Amino acid sequence: MSDPHLSQTELANRWRMSPRTLERWRFTGEGPRFMKIGGRVVYRLEDIVAFEALQLRQVTPGISRKAG
Repeated sequence: MSDPHLSQTELANRWRMSPRTLERWRFTGEGPRFMKIGGRVVYRLEDIVAFEALQLRQVTPGISRKAG
């Protein structure tokens, strides 16, 4: 059975971003839900997948599309 949790570094690698971005997101309340277990931050895979699903976009907000 595989571990259903990712560390901050593992998630940063998955999303090709800096681990510091995840730290900032935790501080500002952005990003996926996380848990602290014994002082260690982990992200449940189910929360990561749910967060990714919420990021799906059809168009970028604020950009008007010209009728063609």
